[in-house]
Amino acid sequence: MNRTAPLETIAFALRRERERHGLSLTELARRAGVAKSTLSQLESGSGNPSVETLWALAVVLEVPFSRLVDPPDAPVEVIRAGEGHVLRSEQAPFAATLLSACPPGARRDLHVMAAEPGAARDAHAHIRGTVEHVVVTSGRWRAGPVGAQVELGAGDYARFPGDQPHTYEALAPGSAAVLVMEHV
Repeated sequence: MNRTAPLETIAFALRRERERHGLSLTELARRAGVAKSTLSQLESGSGNPSVETLWALAVVLEVPFSRLVDPPDAPVEVIRAGEGHVLRSEQAPFAATLLSACPPGARRDLHVMAAEPGAARDAHAHIRGTVEHVVVTSGRWRAGPVGAQVELGAGDYARFPGDQPHTYEALAPGSAAVLVMEHV
């Protein structure tokens, strides 16, 4: 159970969102119509914010109000090997386990993939601007956009557009890789 005090939650959320936007205390305070001293107190975990103050800050930071007052997730999350929700391909000996979904405000998903030699997994184009990053942890893969696939071995990294049809194919038994899908 998360026992973070409300003011600590607000302080953490304000700092996180302000830094994500690359704003100084002065600039955020100006845009939100809040005194810089008030914002400084809130980010240090003191002060007594009104709903109106938090609402104004949330609007400038382009986040839902709840994002500033909900306690953060646990700082450490562990998914042991072999655990997690596995999604299997119907067309190839391929499985992907989602390790971390894209939280609000972030633009990436993290998967671990495992495959055996056989048919390639054909992937449809994802949303416009998607980029896929692949790091092979074992075996060999052929991956990439249709017509521009590359062969990768353990330790190799590849980046390619995920917003066009692409494939993943294991070339050796026990092939595994980490996939980061970056969404813009």
